[in-house]
Amino acid sequence: MRSRTDVVVFSTAAAVVGVHAVVDSFIAPEPGTTPADHALRAFATLAVLGVSVAVYPRLRAGGRAALAAAFGVLTIEGAVLATADAFSVGARGEDWTGFFLWLTGTVLLATAAVLLWRSRKPGRLRYLRRGAVGIGALLGAYWLLVPIGVAILATHRPRTDVDPAQLGRPVANVELRTRDGLNLAAWYVRPQNGAVIISYPTRQGKLAQARMLIRHGYGVLLVDARGYDGSEGDPNAFGWAGAKDIDAAVDWLEERPEVADGDIGGIGFSVGGEAMIQAAASSAGLRAIISEGAGTRSVRETLLYGWRGWLALPEAAVQTAAVAVLSGTRPPRSLTELTPLIAPRPLLLVYAGRGGGGEELTPEYFEAAGEPKMLWKIGEAKHVGGLQARPHEYENRIVGFFDDALLRKE
Repeated sequence: MRSRTDVVVFSTAAAVVGVHAVVDSFIAPEPGTTPADHALRAFATLAVLGVSVAVYPRLRAGGRAALAAAFGVLTIEGAVLATADAFSVGARGEDWTGFFLWLTGTVLLATAAVLLWRSRKPGRLRYLRRGAVGIGALLGAYWLLVPIGVAILATHRPRTDVDPAQLGRPVANVELRTRDGLNLAAWYVRPQNGAVIISYPTRQGKLAQARMLIRHGYGVLLVDARGYDGSEGDPNAFGWAGAKDIDAAVDWLEERPEVADGDIGGIGFSVGGEAMIQAAASSAGLRAIISEGAGTRSVRETLLYGWRGWLALPEAAVQTAAVAVLSGTRPPRSLTELTPLIAPRPLLLVYAGRGGGGEELTPEYFEAAGEPKMLWKIGEAKHVGGLQARPHEYENRIVGFFDDALLRKE
């Protein structure tokens, strides 16, 4: 662009993004949180924006185009998340500034395209040079842009409305209080056999499994994770603080007179399975644990892949660091460090042959765990799709596991 008007455009766009970050962190934080909870996220975002604005005019056209394109993509992601949240539960404070990100991101991407077009160079080596630039851009996106985009999505997950559920027996809406001061939404069905199973990380995600347990006399407590749907707090799709939510569920159930002798079990799905392992490792309140579809949640599990993990180390490290900054939460311990701490309580690890998200590492978690433990691979199932793949066997195995652990006492 002539007269370096792109510098003005980039600086203005950065200011718009900065305003959105301030509103998101300080003016309209998530329910149950305070501005202090988001100080690291806000200051880190503003620092990156400030450094970028200072560096941008000193870059060559290609560098300015790359920087504008990167911010353009992430800004469009923010606009998509704000729009999705508004459609799901209605526009809230930070959504309104998020709508302005549509125009901001589009302008940034257009600026990058114009800069690249005007800075193209002729010559016999132009295609080789452009190919090298393209490869560099792809590597930069893979190592930096994609991991940061995943972290933004994980820590700004849109909420959804939760419709009342029919579970075969009366369902009570209850509220749990975490030890760090958040209110969590949950559904509770009283037990007929004195035992209750906590289902995590959402109320409506696995209703078929809840109905299955209820048919066999179990009570169920289905919990929305912090930041999800009806619960307070900031979301984190990697569930780093999920163990605190499960601890709150255990605390609540231990006060219920209909729960016999603390007969409390837990079943977690995907990120909920990882959180269930973490909760059981640090608290004896869970008497039996099923984790289905546990995968990778930080760079610590990525390294379990051996040489492939080391190749993936750059993007995994960037993603873990970005999630830590945006969530204000420290990465949890590796699941291979946590599973041994569950023994001597029984643990059942379930994983799919056609799953994703790292659940192929489940045998590593199983190997690290102490007895008693069971491992079940459902080869034809998709991620957390065991019930759909083998309904009769799934019911027999899951219910049988809880029966042996919670009901058949010596």
